[in-house]
Amino acid sequence: MYRDYFQDALHTFNGGNWYGWKKEDDNGNKIPNEDRMQYQHIKIIKDGATMPTEAEVNAKIQELKDAEQAAIDKKASGKQKLKDLGLDDAEINALIG
Repeated sequence: MYRDYFQDALHTFNGGNWYGWKKEDDNGNKIPNEDRMQYQHIKIIKDGATMPTEAEVNAKIQELKDAEQAAIDKKASGKQKLKDLGLDDAEINALIG
């Protein structure tokens, strides 16, 4: 499963749905669709929204990745604890999947 951490991070700023993507660069050149979803091509589309710094966006991306990894680690730890109590894989999967 693919997760777009960049856009997930952007949605945490300004209440979400505050940005879009430029179609042309500052010189009027068309930006190819496959290149548009980059920090330098963000445009603000919501009144009152402010542009987070690239460092803030990168920090939020790392925070999201760390939280996801922590959840994975806790699930693995919980499964191991259940195994240590004597449950087999079928019983564990029936309980938590």
